[in-house]
Amino acid sequence: MCNPTTALMVVNVASAGLQYKVGQQQQEATYNAQKRKNEIAKANAIRRYATEQLKVRQALAVASDKDYEATLKGRKVRAAFITEAGGAGLAISGSTEALLADYYRTEGKYRNALRTNMDINVSQFERNLEAIQFGQESQMTYEVPPNHNLLFATQALNLANTYYSLEVAKEMRGLQTQRDKRKQKKSVEYADT
Repeated sequence: MCNPTTALMVVNVASAGLQYKVGQQQQEATYNAQKRKNEIAKANAIRRYATEQLKVRQALAVASDKDYEATLKGRKVRAAFITEAGGAGLAISGSTEALLADYYRTEGKYRNALRTNMDINVSQFERNLEAIQFGQESQMTYEVPPNHNLLFATQALNLANTYYSLEVAKEMRGLQTQRDKRKQKKSVEYADT
């Protein structure tokens, strides 16, 4: 006949083994989920970086095109103006020079405005990149690799706790504990010799 304490301990050992396996699987699943979340955060940041870089490249291209168009337009207008004045046999007078200077000033202000806008765009681009990096860091999680040794030790300690709790319960009820059985066996062996 099987001792109820032994049967209970066998069940507890099986339960601890099962809990160990389930704990292993949970730790692995949690670790894989953490790694996946970090991969998604990184991929998201890369996509956002690419989008921001595309925006700034497009803005630079537009500004460059506008600057080029302004240069061409300015050269054409100045050439036409000088050709008309020279073709009519007129010397460029002070008022004509003032008109050209005003045109150069207007062109310079336009180009300066383009550069200022581009500086603002680049500055905003840099702030957006910092925000993307901060966003990635806030989306990432600390990866905790599975610790199977700690899990095994925990289950072993739980099993030992159960065993000693049963022994204490037997002792409190006045039943014979395993320690008492060992003492009795040793005293019998000692008496036989």
